[in-house]
Amino acid sequence: MTSRRGPFVVHGARTVYDNPWITLTDHDVSVASGRRFSYTVVGFRRRAAGVVPLHEDGTVTLVGQHRFPLDAYSWELPEGGVEPDETPLQAMQRELAEEASLAAADWRQILRLHLSNSVTDEEAFVYLALGLTPASGEPDDTEELAVRRLPFAEALAMAADGRITDSISVAALLRVHHMAVNRELPGGLNDLLAAPR
Repeated sequence: MTSRRGPFVVHGARTVYDNPWITLTDHDVSVASGRRFSYTVVGFRRRAAGVVPLHEDGTVTLVGQHRFPLDAYSWELPEGGVEPDETPLQAMQRELAEEASLAAADWRQILRLHLSNSVTDEEAFVYLALGLTPASGEPDDTEELAVRRLPFAEALAMAADGRITDSISVAALLRVHHMAVNRELPGGLNDLLAAPR
């Protein structure tokens, strides 16, 4: 039985790999030109989420860790996977406490992203966290994290010049800067974040 996905005709599909985190599904597809080929999709069992922990003084908290797939150290915003029994917001509230030992009084969803839409179905939800206070939390036992609080302008420069390469972090920092330029942030944050350096 065939089905359609936009311009693609799907003649069949089979799962070629399956574990608790991802699946690989091989789709037998054809297009209007008549070409028939295999389109393999990486399916993610968890959605991704990230948060910009923005302090009242215009600083932001980043976490650093070694990323195994790239064999490289990465500075990024607190992020994590959304467990099946939680919402993206609940996941980020948990991750903010676990990774940065922070809680927030004000949460705003600022982005929804598709992280690599040519080969995966992974989506991410990104939040802005305001009204930050200390919280207790422990990272996962597979993580060794460093925590760094720095001026937002410095984090933005790191995203612009390639010192931050994590896609959620780059997009989120640019989004918050855009919000500041358009005066969408509360209090004096617009002036702190939008001012040229």
